[in-house]
Amino acid sequence: MDLYTIINQTPEAISKELARRVKSLRLERNLTQQAFAKRAGVGYNAYRRFEKTGEITSQNLLLCAIVLDGLDDFKDLFARKSYESIDQLLKVSEAKRRRRGAINE
Repeated sequence: MDLYTIINQTPEAISKELARRVKSLRLERNLTQQAFAKRAGVGYNAYRRFEKTGEITSQNLLLCAIVLDGLDDFKDLFARKSYESIDQLLKVSEAKRRRRGAINE
């Protein structure tokens, strides 16, 4: 079983969904692609490609997030999890111990 089966979405699908959300917020602000790209400091062609394909650099995505007041959404990305109890922390620590598998195909 691969990762895509587990999360039920491909990276391409997730990227396109992000582009759809950004476009929707851009339209709520009644901005053209060109005006939005200029405010974000992103090249017009790069932004247009993003809306069409979902492809964008991480830096340009962050610039778009700034314009849309969504920069705080990136704060927790890849952050370490906080634990509510010492038992939770101990359980995670136990699971992280390196183990060797017995089967080598």
